[in-house]
Amino acid sequence: MRTVTMKKIYQHPITQKYVRRSGMAHAISVAYHAFHLAGAYNVNSDWAAKAGFLHDIGHYQWYKDGEWDYQLYRAYDIHPIKGAERAHKLLVRLGEDKQAAKEIAHAVLFHTESALPEGEFELKALQKVIHLADEKDKQPGDSHHYRNIDRKKELALIEALDRKIDRLPEKLNT
Repeated sequence: MRTVTMKKIYQHPITQKYVRRSGMAHAISVAYHAFHLAGAYNVNSDWAAKAGFLHDIGHYQWYKDGEWDYQLYRAYDIHPIKGAERAHKLLVRLGEDKQAAKEIAHAVLFHTESALPEGEFELKALQKVIHLADEKDKQPGDSHHYRNIDRKKELALIEALDRKIDRLPEKLNT
């Protein structure tokens, strides 16, 4: 039985502040993509959904002269590092299993190339799932971060994802 649900994460003020800043619609979409990819990669569906949802919790907005500056973002962004820290702290605070929190935080850390060391690096299955789920939702000009849905629909989607996770056989969430 899960003690930390998607709804519990979604409703937390830290999530509302930081995930909303980076795009709640994008986070929910990536959570769904990760949930669906989890089976193909033999990873925990609950962890995949949580990591997908929290993958951009570390975003900082890079602006120059009042305009989004993609070059500054690419050159200096460390959102995966900050995100891994925030996700881990949030999950532990909510009562998540500590090993689960660590694996989810690592998936957040390695979801994009900007945090990867130079040279060859092999992702674990959960990390690969989150990377692929994020890629599936990307749109030109980073517009995926600016899509909006109303809060009632957000909550309904989160609750529906919780139900999907809860319906899976226990062995798929261990």
